Amino acid sequence: MRKKDYFVKISNSNLSSASTSSAPIAITSSWLLLLGILLIAANLRAPLTAVGPIVSEIQRSFGISSALTGLLTTLPLLAFALISPLAPRIAQRISMENTLFIAMVVLTGAIVIRSLPAIAALFVGTILLGMAIAVANVLLPSMIKRDFPATVGLMTGLYSVVMNLGAALASGFSIPITEKISFGWQGMLACWALLALIATIAWVPQLRSFAKKDNNKAATDGEKNGGLLRSGLAWKVALFMGLQSFCFYVNISWLPEILSDRGMSHVDAGWMLSLLQFVSLPATFIIPVIAGKQASQRLLVILTTILLLLGYLGLLSGNVDLIPICMILLGIAGGSGFSLAVMFFVLRTSSTRQSAQLSGMAQSLGYLLAAAGPLLFGLIHDLTNNWTVSLVMLVAVAVIFGYIGFGAGANKTISGAQEK
Repeated sequence: MRKKDYFVKISNSNLSSASTSSAPIAITSSWLLLLGILLIAANLRAPLTAVGPIVSEIQRSFGISSALTGLLTTLPLLAFALISPLAPRIAQRISMENTLFIAMVVLTGAIVIRSLPAIAALFVGTILLGMAIAVANVLLPSMIKRDFPATVGLMTGLYSVVMNLGAALASGFSIPITEKISFGWQGMLACWALLALIATIAWVPQLRSFAKKDNNKAATDGEKNGGLLRSGLAWKVALFMGLQSFCFYVNISWLPEILSDRGMSHVDAGWMLSLLQFVSLPATFIIPVIAGKQASQRLLVILTTILLLLGYLGLLSGNVDLIPICMILLGIAGGSGFSLAVMFFVLRTSSTRQSAQLSGMAQSLGYLLAAAGPLLFGLIHDLTNNWTVSLVMLVAVAVIFGYIGFGAGANKTISGAQEK
């Protein structure tokens, strides 16, 4: 089926009572919704990854400690964990469309606040930014389930690849914007408010009829089955999300340091991290499309786990020649793992509301683990004075990831007779 046909099918399913003459309007509306979703997705990582390359500049500018500087990474993750469970409740009251619009307005303002020449503004803006992104993180997958039911895999792939591409480009352009264009680090951070503003404006058309779209007849499926906290399958999906987040944030936080200690220059180590992020992009697009066509995703989980294990075992070997291969393996595994986690929010649930609730639960747990990952990894290194035990921990995490994912990938849904 061609992509254009997908949107005709989607539009017709959403507007079954509409006349044939309204089809062009429905198709245009679907494309505007697609554009809005992708623009929001582009903002979900870029404001965070833009900070990493210029963190030393921020530290020197304000004269703050390394521990305090580290909060610039930790605070958004904690905000994700705290706000994610609240997002579905807010959306239930004022609709997903309205909630996403408010989130983008807050994100735009938070980026501007963060770039102001005051240390308080830096941290207040960072916290607000994390809260806004957390809301969009939770709601976009469930919106895809609701509005693009015929093309969940394709849409999840597009959403994931745009989000990760934005992250990679933000990392790459931070230094050039800061130094080459002479914007300075504050000007560079402020630049990303423009992208958030564009996404906010593009989302305005979705506010016209927001009250009509959340009347899902299966809205209370989750409650009828005792809630997500009593579902073993929900906990498996949540842990799967958490473990892939744990590995991802350890990778981006510590891999350059590990590679530098193995004799690689800081510049080359940085390029290896860029390689890891860019090779993840094809997987973030392809895996959801494949997963959406399969009843069970267990084989995909197994393949992802094998790649993750091979990547970490290659780093454990200490062979410098294997480092590029390890980055490629870890990048593909990371892109695949994230995409599968997002797909499970859709595939393991029976309603839009339940999908949002599972997304909130999983991302809350996921980002708590993500916040703890780099700290635990570094603590083990400090205690042992080498990277071996820390990397062995990642191998163990990868094994647990595979075991949990095997359960999460089964052909079941959280509500109904299928969950056994």
